[in-house]
Amino acid sequence: MGVSINDSARNPTLTADLAGMIAPARAPRILNHDIMGCTAEGVLGNHLYSGRALGVSDPGDLIQLHPDLEPQWPAICGHYRRIGLSHSSEVIWDIDPGRLAAYPQHLPSVFYFGAAEQRKRPDERWYRVVDYINSKNRFMALADDLGVPVPRTLCFEAAGQIADIDLEAAPYPCYLKAAVSVSGVGIHRCEHREALRTAIETFAPDIPVQIQAEVRTDRFLNLQYEAVDGRAERFAATEQILEGCVHQGNRHPVPAPPWEVVEPMADWLVEQGMQGVFAFDVAVVERDTGVEHLAIECNPRWNGASYPTKIAHKLGIEQWLARTFPTQYRNLAEIDLTGLEYDPSSGEGVILVNWGPVLVGKLLVLLAAQPVRQQALEQALSQRL
Repeated sequence: MGVSINDSARNPTLTADLAGMIAPARAPRILNHDIMGCTAEGVLGNHLYSGRALGVSDPGDLIQLHPDLEPQWPAICGHYRRIGLSHSSEVIWDIDPGRLAAYPQHLPSVFYFGAAEQRKRPDERWYRVVDYINSKNRFMALADDLGVPVPRTLCFEAAGQIADIDLEAAPYPCYLKAAVSVSGVGIHRCEHREALRTAIETFAPDIPVQIQAEVRTDRFLNLQYEAVDGRAERFAATEQILEGCVHQGNRHPVPAPPWEVVEPMADWLVEQGMQGVFAFDVAVVERDTGVEHLAIECNPRWNGASYPTKIAHKLGIEQWLARTFPTQYRNLAEIDLTGLEYDPSSGEGVILVNWGPVLVGKLLVLLAAQPVRQQALEQALSQRL
């Protein structure tokens, strides 16, 4: 295609239904989904996120969990046993990525395949493609090469290179973004030239940045893929739940997801060596001429939607929403889910996904229910928490 890395609820098909009941034969995994090497500092409870991988693990896998989560182990195991969710019972209470090297017979499953993971379980092609597409500027270059539609974006190798002529050409309102960022850090909305000039000054002169036209919509989709046997397989499409600009969760299913928009890039990434789960954020824009879909960025890793999606697949749940709830409790054993906990016979109820942050008063929860029942389930759970 002309660009290389060296350049600067379940799919509603019978196959997917059976996939939730019959696990394919494969080597056991070692799961380390700690996010501390790929997240913004200061996020409350981010050192506790390794626990959300438990629900996506299988018996026979090894899983690395933060030692602070060990007191919660009996309660989460009891919850998963009652709802019929199988998982690993072989725990390493240590999130050091060095453990990945100690089990070469286990396939590595990580949140993000970065420098630490590459040192311990080398996979040069996987590492290079993740590093490549993790840059929003390189994402834009690849999108242009492959014909993937994106918002109007001006890319700069260094913030110090932005000149007055660029300020004049910027598409206001716009966003100034660090080309490489996590958790939304390094993003500034600019209404006019002076606001953009001020935002530029917050970056060191050598930091790569981009100026992107604001996309006027409140609908954003997350299109997830998984690399399987050298192919990019469609995994799930979810819609983001937003409160203002703050991401609160995801809803499944999405009617007529626009896979064709990002498929060329998904295929290219897997050809280049991408492994595991990865995803694209896509904006849905209503125009007079019809609906337009614009790719915003690629997450070359698991993301917040991946964990409830995997759990929903395992349990055969088609309709669900997942969102974060605050809670007064600091111990899972204190939370009473009687009458709300997921019931396999009815296919409805509450499933704890990111349970570790209960220690700081928050939980990511999957609510399995038809859309008309989801709000009532939300309200009932909020009262319990």
